[in-house]
Amino acid sequence: MSPDVDVLIVGAGISGISMAAHLGMLCPDRTYAMIERRSQPGGTWDLFRYPGVRSDSDMYTLGFEFEPWTDADSIAGGDRIRAYLDRVIDRFAMRPHIRFGTSVVSADFREEDACWHVTLADGGPERRMTARFLYLGTGYYDYDHPHDPPFAGRDAFTGTIVHPQFWPAQLDYAGKQVVVIGSGATAVTLVPAMARQAAHVTMLQRTPTWMGARPSRDWLARLGQAMLPARLAYRLARARNIRFSDYVFKTSRAKPGRMATFLTRAARKALGEHYNERDWLPPYGPWEQRLCLVPDGDFFKAVREGRAEVVTDRIARFDERGVVLESGRHLTADIIVTATGLRLSIAGNIRATLDGQRINWRKHFYYRSCMFSNVPNLAVVFGYLNASWTLRADITARYVCQLLNRMHATGCDKVRPVLPADHALEEDNVYDFSSGYIQRALPLMPKSATALPWRLNQDYMEDRRDLRERPVEDGVLIFDRQTVAQPGELA
Repeated sequence: MSPDVDVLIVGAGISGISMAAHLGMLCPDRTYAMIERRSQPGGTWDLFRYPGVRSDSDMYTLGFEFEPWTDADSIAGGDRIRAYLDRVIDRFAMRPHIRFGTSVVSADFREEDACWHVTLADGGPERRMTARFLYLGTGYYDYDHPHDPPFAGRDAFTGTIVHPQFWPAQLDYAGKQVVVIGSGATAVTLVPAMARQAAHVTMLQRTPTWMGARPSRDWLARLGQAMLPARLAYRLARARNIRFSDYVFKTSRAKPGRMATFLTRAARKALGEHYNERDWLPPYGPWEQRLCLVPDGDFFKAVREGRAEVVTDRIARFDERGVVLESGRHLTADIIVTATGLRLSIAGNIRATLDGQRINWRKHFYYRSCMFSNVPNLAVVFGYLNASWTLRADITARYVCQLLNRMHATGCDKVRPVLPADHALEEDNVYDFSSGYIQRALPLMPKSATALPWRLNQDYMEDRRDLRERPVEDGVLIFDRQTVAQPGELA
């Protein structure tokens, strides 16, 4: 059977765009389509429109390896990130391949023809298409259902309640009293942005979060851009920042006291008399949860100038005028922002089956951080928890292109990483983070072993070496020819 496309990419965010670009560079004779449920590309960066939304990784690593980031700021707002992604889409002529406003409802791999049979929904009658290989660039969280706890008395509040995932375009917070519930990256971004216009912003947290300030402009990278060809300057800045981030993470895990001392001293200096341990000293080590980035110290500045404050307490209930805390304190609010986190999803909540049998992801091991044991012709992007998402997206796209080329060269149309039932793999918790969204999702997550290749690795440097040194045909992947391929057809 000749499929409709060789590769079906689900999602037109960073992951999907990276895969389409790599196909154009490494597999130019393969056909592909990209399915995007939203009306525009960008994924996360199109969904999140809350005030101040910005990258929490520097753009020299959040940018693609093949497309230099040339803007002045290394920490960029959502609008500039969307413009960058649009530039890449146009450079690689992707738009004709993207079907906007379309969702993947289900995908069934049929052994008899070695194809994924995919059901699509776009508001009309459901449609079908077939693909030899399915590539899921759907991100890792549920776009429709964030983590939004049912606070007692919520219905009594007479003001406005907003979740950052569904920010109203016309929300007016100028001169208003705002309470932001949460202390993660979203809250740390929202507070200084809203404090520029709001009467006052209070960040209400159960426990403090580790924060680190850095300039929004990387002057060393800018110097390189002024003196070197753009691609060389970008490559050098990217390599430097990758290694620095790797150093910070590994130092935080190996010597948490040392990193905690450094961050605490920096926070004390930035906050002055506003520093106190209750609000600013977390009860866990640095990088046990994601370290929050504070570009140009804007969050600290908002607190220092009295435009914002941090309150550490627990919520007893909402009332008509705001939030009642367990301590008895009352926070008056016109607007409450529930920056309470994400809800993870696996494979974009697509109903995935093998010959009609539902895939239980929890029963499968990751293979090379993107495929799954005994599941054919499928790859997924799950970004690093301790580094830029794009690092994984690029390395996965490159690997899958190598895999597709090997399939083509050997005349095969089916490939799967085979793991026998009597394997002796030891399962390891690679999601070793105390973040709530990770802990809530653990019962759903696929398995990881203690070593490669059966591991969702969290070390980009090691993954890059493994991609370079481990052959595609490593004795684990089984290539098979199930159908009679036509000349030039992806097999």
